[in-house]
Formats: sequence, C-alpha cells, structure tokens
Amino acid sequence: MNSPAAAAIPTAWPAAIRLIGRWIDRRERSDVLLDTLPRQFSGPERARCQNLVLGVVRHYGRIESALGRLVAHRPRHTTHAALLTAGFELIEISNRSPGERAARAAKIVHHAVARTKDLASPAEARLVNAVIRRLSRQIAEETAPPSGASAESLAEYYSHPAWLIQSWRSQFGAEAALWLLEWNQRPAPVYARLRPVAPLPPDASPRTFPAIPDSLKPSRWPGFLEVESGHWGEVEPLLKSGAIYLQDPAGRLPVDLLAPQRGDNVLDLCAAPGGKSLLITDFVAATPVPSDAPGKGLLVAVDLPGPRIDRLRENLSRAAGLPVALVQANILKNLVPVLREHRLPTVYDAVLLDVPCSNTGVMRHRVDVKWRLQPGDFKKHPRQQLSLLHAAARCVAPGGRLVYSTCSIDAEENEHVIAAFFTSRAGEAFESVSSIASRPWETGHDGGAAFLLRKKP
Repeated sequence: MNSPAAAAIPTAWPAAIRLIGRWIDRRERSDVLLDTLPRQFSGPERARCQNLVLGVVRHYGRIESALGRLVAHRPRHTTHAALLTAGFELIEISNRSPGERAARAAKIVHHAVARTKDLASPAEARLVNAVIRRLSRQIAEETAPPSGASAESLAEYYSHPAWLIQSWRSQFGAEAALWLLEWNQRPAPVYARLRPVAPLPPDASPRTFPAIPDSLKPSRWPGFLEVESGHWGEVEPLLKSGAIYLQDPAGRLPVDLLAPQRGDNVLDLCAAPGGKSLLITDFVAATPVPSDAPGKGLLVAVDLPGPRIDRLRENLSRAAGLPVALVQANILKNLVPVLREHRLPTVYDAVLLDVPCSNTGVMRHRVDVKWRLQPGDFKKHPRQQLSLLHAAARCVAPGGRLVYSTCSIDAEENEHVIAAFFTSRAGEAFESVSSIASRPWETGHDGGAAFLLRKKP
C-alpha cells in the first residue's frame, strides 16, 4: 500500500497542467516553475512533466493561434493548459505515419478529456474533447512555411515574435533566419563536460571517479559527452563525484579565448552560477606544469548577492586547478573597495566578463526568453553591457587580457558594444586581439560571441 506522502506526489500530466496554468497567468520563468516540483517527484515522471511544460512554452504561439481559430472565448487556466498540453502532444507526433498518428491522436484526446474531467469539470472536459479533435486535424494538415514567407507566417508556425524574426532576417538573411527558427524549436540535447583529475597534495588519498557509462556518447567537441535520455541514474553519481559537469560546448569558447595560465590571477565577473569559473580552474588543472612555473595564481569569482550565489559557491567548492575566492559585489558600484576589503588584488592578469544579455543564442535551452524579450531590450542591454565592460577594464593589469562574452547572437550586444568601447577613452588603453562567434545553425551548439582584448603595457 502506498504511503500518504507517496500518494500526494503528482504524475506528469496533472503536474504539467498546474505549472502551465501558472505560466499562462503569471509568465513565470520556466526554470523557476520547474524548481517548484517536489523533490520526490523524480525519474521518468519528472522528465515527462518537464518535457510537457517546455514543449508548451516552446510551441505556445503555434498552438495558441490554432486554438484561437477554434475557441471563441479563452477558457479557465486549467482547461486552457489542458488544451495547450494536448496541442503540444499532437505536434510531437506530427512526423509519424498517418496511421500511427491517428492512433496516437485518439489516445491523446481520450487522456486529455479524462484528466480534464478530474482537474476541472465534466462540462470543460466536453469542450476539450470537441476542440482537440478539430485541433488534431488542423495540426496534421499544417505545413512549414518557406524562408520567403512573411514574418507573421513564420512567427505563427515557429512560435517566435515577428519583430525578432525581422531583425534576424536583416542580420543573417532569410535562409539563415529560418535555420535558426528550426534550431530553436528542437529540444536541446544535454552535454556533460569531462573534468580533469586534479593534482592532489602528497598526503591525500587518491581520488577515484566512477567509470563513464555507455549512455554518455562522445561528441564532436573534445571533452564533451552527450547524455542519452532516460539514463539519469547513471549520470547522477558522476555529477556528485565531480567527474563531469553539465555544460553546453559553447561554454568553452570564452575560456579558450582567455587561455588562463598557471600563475595567473584571474577575475571572473558576473560569475554565477559558476560554470565558467569551474571551467577556468579545470583549464589550468589540465595545463602541463613547466619546471619554471610561477605560483598557483588565484581565481576570484564575483557576482551580486542573491539566490544564485549558493550555486556559485557550490561550483567553486569543486574547483581544482587553482585557489578560489568568492566575492559578492556590485561591479558597477563597489567592486574595487570590496576586493580591497577581502585583501584581494584589484588588477588581474586575465579578466572574464560574461555579461547579462538577451540570451538569443540559447533559446533552445531557455524556451521562454522569446516571450519576455522586447525590442527595447536591444537598447537597454548594450548600455548596461558597455558600463560593465568599462568597469572590467579597470581591473586589467598592464599587458593583461580581457574577454568580453555574451550568449547573444545579435550584433547590438556584441560587435556594437566592442566598437563603442574602443571609441571611448578607456578603450584607448586596449587593443583587439581576436574574437569568436557561434551561430547555432552553423556550429551545432549554443550561440554567442567572445572578444579578446589586451591592455597595452
């Protein structure tokens, strides 16, 4: 017999309906919503719930447009969430053969009706039955618009704001913009980065990592493995041991460009949640130690006080390649005084500034970003980014390196910010060394850009 506590744990579909109803009502961030799931709600049910929630948010524009042609008045949040969820399930099966699609669609209708009867009312279940049957036929008959279609047609089918599609067309061309839309609508694979075994003190016990299971498949990026779905039980021990870290291959780009060396004092600004901080220490740990190597150096990770600090602290606790320090400070207001207060350097050999941005390069992972973005953000973000870049520049030692990076693919947050920096007085002290950009439809991983600047001696 199940315990009362176990009976209270929801299954995937009703849990997803509750979260989607909240998203409709409050537009909460999807990661925040998913964090509200009970800890005991794990395994396949949690994975299915997450797939439903993210799938609805990813395809919201397309499903909502279709429902708008079928329902005169928007129903209550629970019923609306049930319609959206069934709509996503119908999209999931749209590439099946006609016979299999029809059989699966019938099951989707039956399940949605039964659950709506429990979650809402028999009357609303009848509405769901009628609407989803027509929605099934509508989705089955839809075809993807070509690259030359209007921005409005692309926006409806690919669930993106039309203004954003117009912007991408202007920057990348119609064909590339379509590739990007298709890319964003596919669920993101999960990648794990293999971590080096860090050197240990002579008196320490040897560190042993669990064997890498076959469910982690080699990727085309050295050191990164793709995690097959349904194998979380094999992955979790590796995460807990520190043998791997979940990270998209794009995360390596700014750190590779910074190329931290043993003996460097490194400053990581806007560091939370700490994935790049950990990568910096691993980069150093994996670097051969020359006989004339200087001291160990230091990594100082800085971010604003807040809930993300706990995750940064946890990641820094796993650092291996060099000593680390965590500093809570406002980069634009009190960074240097706080560094002095902690008796830390105020200038550094290498500075990484991974700025807050629009996240247009990571929309496959952050599926709700497109619904929160506004055209004015591409004026607001660059102003803040330039201010942060000026603050970071003050912390670079003569001859030192500064990497400015974003997870945006838009020029306003990348090339335009760098150009504005070099037209300022602070920019006169620096020279441009190199840069790298990732366009997801070309690189096969998240998008973004990084720029390496060097301060003149």
